Amino acid sequence: MERGSSKPEDPPPMPNVRVVPASPSYFSAKPDSTDDYLYLENLQRKHEFLPALSGADAPRVSWRTLREYRVLVGEPVKAARHRRVIRVLQRMNRIHPSVMPTEIRRAMEVYKRDVDPRLNRPRPREVDKFGRAIGHGERKSSTARAWLVEGEGEVLINGKSLTTMFGRVHDRESALWALKATGRLDKYNVWALVEGGGTTGQAEALTLAVARALLVHEPLLKPALRRGRFFSVSSFPIVAPRIGCTGPPRP
Repeated sequence: MERGSSKPEDPPPMPNVRVVPASPSYFSAKPDSTDDYLYLENLQRKHEFLPALSGADAPRVSWRTLREYRVLVGEPVKAARHRRVIRVLQRMNRIHPSVMPTEIRRAMEVYKRDVDPRLNRPRPREVDKFGRAIGHGERKSSTARAWLVEGEGEVLINGKSLTTMFGRVHDRESALWALKATGRLDKYNVWALVEGGGTTGQAEALTLAVARALLVHEPLLKPALRRGRFFSVSSFPIVAPRIGCTGPPRP
């Protein structure tokens, strides 16, 4: 600054500084849950070569549900992210207790529920006061609910008859295959609601729903229904057709 002048000197130019976020998920939509998952995954990889137990011998643990996990991280976490977190925790839980590191134990404690998993029992399904048993089924993007009550074999699906609802013979047989395979077509009436997907997916979702409702009425049929694979659930979507194929391959 020149003598006698009141104008201050300009500050020296600042170098170009790039601010690096402390978290790699800083710009993601759900940074806290992403950091949470990355921490658990890195921790599991760090100790993945430790002796491990089989899945049947690992200690039984009741993990936080999706709703509880959303409250824990304070973000609307999707179910797929929650399942990935649980899978990492299950792999960590299989580490042999005698060599399990303290940091693994502390990390798992955050996600454990304060309940005894041996006391968890599914709520038994019962026939209601009207003699109805309800079953739910799903196949790909189709869902079905079926009510079974003792009767003469009447069937109504979305308020329509079986032949009106399903034009293909294969779909009609699939919908009531659990009753046909066990010889009970004329013993129960079926009322069902189906939605989503195509007619084949709806019919196969109804197969599962009817089988589950039948199991409520007659629990002793469980071995026969299980051998017939009536409780198999498939959610694989139909993929795009490949070159040279006339249609999409079935999963």
